[in-house]
Amino acid sequence: MREGTWEHFEHDADIGLRACAGSREELFELMGEALTALVTDPASVRPVDTVAVSCKAPDDAMLLVDWLNALVYEMATRRMLFSDWRVGLDNHELVATIVGETVDRDRHQPVVEVKGATYTALSVTQESDGTWRGQCVVDV
Repeated sequence: MREGTWEHFEHDADIGLRACAGSREELFELMGEALTALVTDPASVRPVDTVAVSCKAPDDAMLLVDWLNALVYEMATRRMLFSDWRVGLDNHELVATIVGETVDRDRHQPVVEVKGATYTALSVTQESDGTWRGQCVVDV
C-alpha cells in the first residue's frame, strides 16, 4: 500500500502534478495516479487490462517526463484510463505494469484531455530524511 501523497497545482493555463513518497518507485506511481485524477477519479477505473510500459532517460527528472508522456500515449492510443501502477526502477530505466480499462464516458465522465508532460517546474529530489518529491506541469 502506498503511503505517499499527491496533489494538483495551478500553473497558468496548465495543471501541475506534485507528489511526495517514501521511495522513487512510489513517487512515479503516485504521479501516474495524479495524472489519471486529472481526467477522472482513479477509483472509478476497473482493473481489466494490463499494459507494459518502459522508458529510459539520463536523470530522474527527464525520466518522470518520459513516464508521464508514456502514460498519456497509452491513454490516448488505447483509449484507456488506469487505476494501478507498478513501477520498477533500475538507475534511470523504468519498467512498469499499468492496469485499467477502456474509457466509459458515462461512468468515468472525463474532465480534461491531457496532451503531455512538460519541462515546466520539473523536479525530482530526495530529501535528507529519504523522502522523494517530484513535480511536473502537464499541458491540458
